Amino acid sequence: MADSIARRNFITSSIILAAAAGAGTVAAPATGKKQEFYELRVYRVKNRDKQKLVSGYVEKALVPGLNRLGINRVGVFTLMESADDPALFMLIPYPTLEHLAGLNLKLEADSAYMAASKDFLAEPKEDPAFQRIESKFFKAFSGMPVIELPAQTRAKKARIFELRTYESHNPERAARKVEMFNTGEIQVMREAEMAPVFFGEALIGADVPELTYMLSADKMAAHEEHWKAFQAHPEWNRMKGLAKYKDTVSKITKWFLVPSAYSQI
Repeated sequence: MADSIARRNFITSSIILAAAAGAGTVAAPATGKKQEFYELRVYRVKNRDKQKLVSGYVEKALVPGLNRLGINRVGVFTLMESADDPALFMLIPYPTLEHLAGLNLKLEADSAYMAASKDFLAEPKEDPAFQRIESKFFKAFSGMPVIELPAQTRAKKARIFELRTYESHNPERAARKVEMFNTGEIQVMREAEMAPVFFGEALIGADVPELTYMLSADKMAAHEEHWKAFQAHPEWNRMKGLAKYKDTVSKITKWFLVPSAYSQI
């Protein structure tokens, strides 16, 4: 009985979204929430000591500074079980483009931020805190317009994340993949308990056209079971066979991440 009710609810939602797609637009769910923007920032550092320095700056200066500007749910992560790459990943949600445009000047005018950044900014040119910052900029999907915090984050429990990027060979195929998520694939992920965190269409980056999304679980074994449930889901198998979604992805890149102790995701 429960399965049949869930199936009817899924079909009803899919019909509504598909109708919107056929009209040339895909509406966001009736949440009243506007689509956010995301910066995915990666601090490239040369060793663990520099990672610790950058992480201290992010924890004590940058995240509090962002929070004071109304930018919250900031995620900070490192690679899972990676001894050779000490990179620090950040996911920064912006309510509007104006929040991004004025960010640097507002941080520099924040005396608490500048004081907490002292050690980070004091590193010499010959041995800087980080090598480079890689940055991509996204607009949230209409099917998931804002970050959704995992249950483990809300309960302050252990958790892991998978970050995935899907590149496409042209903009039209990239748009069809976004449509595929908005009109059913996100819902399948929810039913498979994959606990998606965000979906973003890349506006700026080194590998556009692409989209990026994040999934969560309490541990890797559970995450693998969720993927199995997704791949076996009848609606996913129906959707992936549709001709209009053929060849939408040309390359998949994935990272497994763990949150820092101070991550807000």
